[in-house]
Amino acid sequence: MTQAFSFPRINPDRLLDSFTRLAAIGATAGGGVNRPAFSEAHLAARRWFREEIERSGLEFRTDGAGNHSAFLPCSDSSAPTLILGSHLDSVPNGGRFDGALGVVAALEVLKTVRENRISLNVHLEAMDFTDEEGTLVGLLGSAALAGHLRQKDLESPRGGRENLVEGMKRAGLSDESMLSAARPKNSLAGYLELHIEQGKRLERAGVNIGIVTAIVGIASYRLSFIGKADHAGSTTMDDRRDASLGASAFTLAARGLVMRDFPNCVVNVGKMEFAPGAFNIVPAQVDAALEFRSPDEAEFKRLDKALLELAEAEAARFGLELRKEFLGKHSPSLMSETVRSAFAASCDDLGLTHMPLPSGAGHDGQSLADLCPVGMIFVPSVDGASHSPREFTKWEDCVNGANVLLQAALRLGSG
Repeated sequence: MTQAFSFPRINPDRLLDSFTRLAAIGATAGGGVNRPAFSEAHLAARRWFREEIERSGLEFRTDGAGNHSAFLPCSDSSAPTLILGSHLDSVPNGGRFDGALGVVAALEVLKTVRENRISLNVHLEAMDFTDEEGTLVGLLGSAALAGHLRQKDLESPRGGRENLVEGMKRAGLSDESMLSAARPKNSLAGYLELHIEQGKRLERAGVNIGIVTAIVGIASYRLSFIGKADHAGSTTMDDRRDASLGASAFTLAARGLVMRDFPNCVVNVGKMEFAPGAFNIVPAQVDAALEFRSPDEAEFKRLDKALLELAEAEAARFGLELRKEFLGKHSPSLMSETVRSAFAASCDDLGLTHMPLPSGAGHDGQSLADLCPVGMIFVPSVDGASHSPREFTKWEDCVNGANVLLQAALRLGSG
């Protein structure tokens, strides 16, 4: 077992070449990429990925959800598969590193294992999951692979049914194929992912690697504050039932609530729509898009209750009606202790500092957390920038992360 931990490192020049060529696909003038799921740029990136896999002598695979992967079998055909990966799709006008680094690093791990003829007890698979970013559905490919995708998810996707159908058609997919992609639980040995942090904690702490403890739960609601439209000039301030006051007061109060009582959580009101929406009419209705996140299930439930009660209170304070529409939820996902230990030992062997931290963003790993052991590592994001062309991680940190990913895969695959 000791010998298994002295295997070669990844090839940093080859990794950089792959990353650079991928970043050119869908590149934007500001230095980022624009590769929303099933866009022409996304499909071009997937063609590049397939060509890179086949050129490396690895087996290319795809499934009914459009997940693309490189496959490296072990000697035992009945062995489970250890998946490494991330996603090649991006948010509109996003960054080069989000998702893409994890995919090229996973592929580089398989290349390194293959060229060094390392024998493992598991099959290795480097995966590019479909629509992690949620342009159409959100965690689409990983949910399909885990068996969590349902027909209703495809009938009312967040990106619109028409856009989903058009995208699936371009990719040669269908509802039926999407729902056929589930894998048996006993077929997977685990899932490992390398990702940029998308925050400032590692950079501020001067630490090389973040070992993720949990992926946050995310819930969203549409809150409608309903008052009465009136003339904005002739209606006195005392006589108004102004929907904007309830929505605005709730937004400010929600921030205070979370900072005071839920310091490990976040809340966001990312959109407000005013009706009738004119300078000279008191707003009759304001629809607010509420999202909140927590890494702990019990805390997540308390926060949910507290925010909805706060919205009711602020609506009542201004004489308004409140309507609540639940839009969806992903529960918090704890990372595997076994995988976290493998990451920590790998960091120690490589002389890299590490720290535990929760992920404030959603990732494909949360889809697989009830299917197999799941673990993630983060590398520092310069100034915490992400989902932006400003997104940047120093190449030395990228290489460090890829080597930790390799060493952890070897530890877990040799057991």
